[in-house]
Amino acid sequence: MFREMPKAAFTTLGCKVNQYETQRILDSFAEDGFEVVPFDQAADVYVVNTCSVTSQAEAKSWYSVRKAARTNPAAKIVVTGCAVQMGLNKDSAFEVGDVFVPNPDKLNAKKYFYEAFPEMENWVRTEPHEHIIDIKEGRTRATLKIQDGCSVMCSYCSIPYTRPGMVSRPWEEVLDEAKRLAEMGYHEAILTGVLIGAYGPESGSNGLGFEALVTKLSEESGLARIRISSIEMHQVTEPILDLVRHGAVVPHFHIPLQSGDTGVLKDMNRRYDQQMYLDLCDRLYSELPDLQITTDIMVGFPTESAERFESSVAVCEHVKYLKAHVFRFSPRFGTPADAWGDPVSPQEKQDRAKRLTEITNRTAREQVRRFVGRTVRVLVERKGKDGLLEGTSDNWLTVKFAGADSMRKTLQWVRIEDERDGVAFGELASPERLNSLAMARS
Repeated sequence: MFREMPKAAFTTLGCKVNQYETQRILDSFAEDGFEVVPFDQAADVYVVNTCSVTSQAEAKSWYSVRKAARTNPAAKIVVTGCAVQMGLNKDSAFEVGDVFVPNPDKLNAKKYFYEAFPEMENWVRTEPHEHIIDIKEGRTRATLKIQDGCSVMCSYCSIPYTRPGMVSRPWEEVLDEAKRLAEMGYHEAILTGVLIGAYGPESGSNGLGFEALVTKLSEESGLARIRISSIEMHQVTEPILDLVRHGAVVPHFHIPLQSGDTGVLKDMNRRYDQQMYLDLCDRLYSELPDLQITTDIMVGFPTESAERFESSVAVCEHVKYLKAHVFRFSPRFGTPADAWGDPVSPQEKQDRAKRLTEITNRTAREQVRRFVGRTVRVLVERKGKDGLLEGTSDNWLTVKFAGADSMRKTLQWVRIEDERDGVAFGELASPERLNSLAMARS
């Protein structure tokens, strides 16, 4: 035992894959007896999982490292993630931090920490401590990583350089984790990875491809909802659509657009054009009327002229996204686009981002209004300051309604009555309504 329980604090920048990995690192420290405290509190060890997808994300990452150093100058700071890997690739000197863990080895962050500070290993528990998976997404849905790495080589993207190699987790390991999440009371798992549609036997899945894995999870995990975090358009296959039709996967796809202009997409080394993307979205809406689509869109790519930007505007108007993550291009070291400079001014990028955000905010409200009068299944996550319960529907609508605190972390059927600022407001469905809904589905 130790004279006082050591404290560790963790923070994550970037994607859901990073969030999952931070939780796994957190679990490893907790197993050794570290008390986990909020990142803004004094701790003996800080772990920062960084992001480098844009210059802004990288700047925020190093700000978090400096913040930890200010909070407790005597603390040991462990830094990992894509920004660290980017620095290692550039052979940069790190100005702040004590231990720097290469991205591919980040789940061994504790080992790197003990190697740097062996005296700390004698300060923690030595008896076995049960490993607990607690991958939180608002404590109601869990993030489940199935794959890592990307080999697509988009011209602007640093991920192939910071997460090299394609690796799929063995399907038995994924299924076992999903079952444990269901046993812990989670109703939903968000399947995540860098290129999850590439999951397969070529990279370690023990024989199952992506569609087969999702089928097995839906049939054997015990989870009520399976959600796909992000998927490339060419990976939205007929077997995946069948899983949505049969209720095994929720009717929500996050399909990155990046640009609506065919010429820019070619320069980005994206493997589709504008018409292919629009055709897919039209087909999805036609065959799956309840489906909602969300996306990522970049503005300010070096070859995105004002005229080409209008193509992205046109796609947003046509597809009518429920939500869109609009972000600005920034050159990333080692990528082909890095050599093309950054000719679009910061003000122009800001103006373009604002315009797309205004469009997608409007289309979000239009999408929610489509469901007024409809009854949807909601995973209840929290109670807001307005006293209403809040959660998400199967197709990713944010839904608010009046209900008891005991309904948190449960699935409830809610009839949508109104839309306000892109949020659906409703009331619990009556037993009569539920009976009629069950009859309609049978």
